[in-house]
Amino acid sequence: MGKAKILIIEDDPDIREMLSLAFRDEGWQLSMAKTGEEGLEVLNREKIDCIILDIMLPGMDGFKALKKIRSLEVNKNTPVIMASARGEEADIVTGLELGADDYVVKPYSPRIFCARIRVALRRAEEGDIKKEIFTAGKISVDTVRHVASVNDTQLDLTATEFSLLAHFLSHQDMVFSRNQIITAVHGSDYPATDRSVDVQILSLRRKLGNDSCTQIETLRGVGYRFKAQ
Repeated sequence: MGKAKILIIEDDPDIREMLSLAFRDEGWQLSMAKTGEEGLEVLNREKIDCIILDIMLPGMDGFKALKKIRSLEVNKNTPVIMASARGEEADIVTGLELGADDYVVKPYSPRIFCARIRVALRRAEEGDIKKEIFTAGKISVDTVRHVASVNDTQLDLTATEFSLLAHFLSHQDMVFSRNQIITAVHGSDYPATDRSVDVQILSLRRKLGNDSCTQIETLRGVGYRFKAQ
């Protein structure tokens, strides 16, 4: 993990410098891009292990850049962490639904940001899910092939959504608090909030569709449960 290569797509020079200092202390190699177009050029010529992507970029914005990134087979599972001053729920949901693995709102602590990257890199490198096939009604998750489907139609899930669904399907009818979900999906050292869990589950429900999304039940004041059928 220490030799991982990070691509920072950010037009603000002060933020690029701040992140450069923090990331270099981690021993990571860095590539920089000021626009979405420049970032895609870097991805075409370099092997990148994690992408930091701003939304408000000149020219192609971060959402459009994320669509392009996820359309490239080589980057389909590369961790992408969006970083933006736009912290509205609609923006966060949009970023996650387009394929971001995480969303960090500015201003942020570089130390916490580094912790999020370490978790993303560890999950991408080692994987946190036992390799098995899980099913529940119309839903199926194959962690060997990293494929999730509903009615045999493959779902386009982010890495976090896939891990979340696999965790639910492998623990059907069990109740989990938001903190327990964070630990199960990301690890005990992951700095996340209850709200981030709610947003991820909202996005996952939308992708599962009307018939299957109801299997993820909200237990007010407690957490969530995946109801077996």
